[in-house]
Amino acid sequence: MLFSIIWILLMGYFSGQIARRLGTPPLLGMILVGILLGSQVGNVISTDVLNAADELRTVAVMIILMKAGLGLDREKLAQQGTVALRLGFLPATTEAIAISLASMVIFQLDFPTGLLLGCVIGAESPAVIVPGMLRLKSLGWGVTKGIPDAILTGSALSDVLLLLVFSLLLSFLGKGGVEQITLFGSLTLNALQLLPLQIIMQICLGLLLGYLAAKLLVSLLTTQNWTQNAVQDTIIAAGLALLLVIVAHILPYFSGYLATMALGFFLIELDAPLARRLRGGFDSLWVVAEIFLFVLLGASIQLQVLGNILLPGLLILAIGLFIGRTVGWYLSTLGSNWNWRERLFLLPGNSAKATVQAAIGAIPLAQGIEGGEIILAIAALSIITTAPIGAWATMAFAPKLLTRGEVDPTKVTVATHTLLLAAVDTSDLATEVLTKVADLARRSHGDAIVLHVVNTANEQAIQQLQQQTKKLLSDIKYEFLTVTGAVPEEIIRIAQEYHVTAIVMGKRGHQPWEQVLIGSVSQAVLEASPIPVILLENRKNISFK
Repeated sequence: MLFSIIWILLMGYFSGQIARRLGTPPLLGMILVGILLGSQVGNVISTDVLNAADELRTVAVMIILMKAGLGLDREKLAQQGTVALRLGFLPATTEAIAISLASMVIFQLDFPTGLLLGCVIGAESPAVIVPGMLRLKSLGWGVTKGIPDAILTGSALSDVLLLLVFSLLLSFLGKGGVEQITLFGSLTLNALQLLPLQIIMQICLGLLLGYLAAKLLVSLLTTQNWTQNAVQDTIIAAGLALLLVIVAHILPYFSGYLATMALGFFLIELDAPLARRLRGGFDSLWVVAEIFLFVLLGASIQLQVLGNILLPGLLILAIGLFIGRTVGWYLSTLGSNWNWRERLFLLPGNSAKATVQAAIGAIPLAQGIEGGEIILAIAALSIITTAPIGAWATMAFAPKLLTRGEVDPTKVTVATHTLLLAAVDTSDLATEVLTKVADLARRSHGDAIVLHVVNTANEQAIQQLQQQTKKLLSDIKYEFLTVTGAVPEEIIRIAQEYHVTAIVMGKRGHQPWEQVLIGSVSQAVLEASPIPVILLENRKNISFK
């Protein structure tokens, strides 16, 4: 089992990086490795890991839904009015109906079985859509109108709807009829008539439990201080979120997925600093969870079944996407402030399938429902085609179809790399500057550039400065540069050329003018630099710009 885990982690990671370097989504490389490692080809993954695939996928989906909730923006959602709500119901509904009608003609399925297929295929993949939308938010694409937030919320709601209908149809096809339920002693309704009530109950209870879980986390992690660092915060939050998903499977009266997403959302409202810490923690968890999720997805794909329904399966997917889902997208954005380009972006941004299809695609076949092998095959085909295309197209078409707005760092993790510029001379103050840069680089996991502007050639002094730099920055990645020219201008030029985060320099040395950065130089940099400056006057005084 441990050997299989090592194969999954290492092969999954490097295949993802190879796919990234080739310009394709990393998940494509991970899925392909899963196929190669699975029982269809290499048969490397142990049966223990394959048997635990559903549980591992559940953990991965929990992580990505927490990331989605921690990235939602209440104000942007409020601006959209009912768009997010309509995106949660209309596209999924119209796609499921279109697929069911098409399957009746192409595969000769009856309407309930065709609708069961539509529910499997119509569900949207949080594992593909959530990272894509959060990436767009971190870059600012579509954030002015809250388009990524609307897509995130809509995809969560659509999965609630389709999973409920899927469960109802599964019961109907398995038992030969719709279960009758008696209310208040005399009123008898079937499960189909109760579906709207079930959907409302699942959504409301999911939101309520998500809010209560968020309140509990704030009490434990902030008010009572049960944890000492961000890692412990993340462990507790992940455990509580996973508990919501598991309990929802046992007691299907609320949506565990929606509750998890709501937990992250309410944390932003209740305690923004805690939400920011957790955002970084779940980003780290997703690095590992993503590999397991997509490698195991690939391992679950049945290649021999795909060959028999490849062309009709692609036709079914095309009908569902370009006819059914497109009608739903149009109705969802009708009357909104979205222009035609933003509506067109829903095609790449809101159509990927993966997680839900992997989780429920094999259930009809396992329960002996006629047509179950077709449902499983098309579910696998939808993963192979739409997941990598959707992930690639989201980032490829966002700059062409969306407007770039201001990034809100309180709602997303803004990936920034710290690069510090140490402007040093050959005086004793260089030690202070290098020591401070080393400390800041360690704290921020950053790199450094050590810059010495040469006015008077002194090879021995420069060599001593290089040795001193090597000693003080021994565990820091750095580059030592020497240039000639006017000191203030060269410092600012190098800082801008390398896009440094901050300039660290001394105010006054104790050598002649030609060898040191004296007060007039530091003052000139302070006044002219568009980049923040950290100025060390002596061992006790540090000033900032």
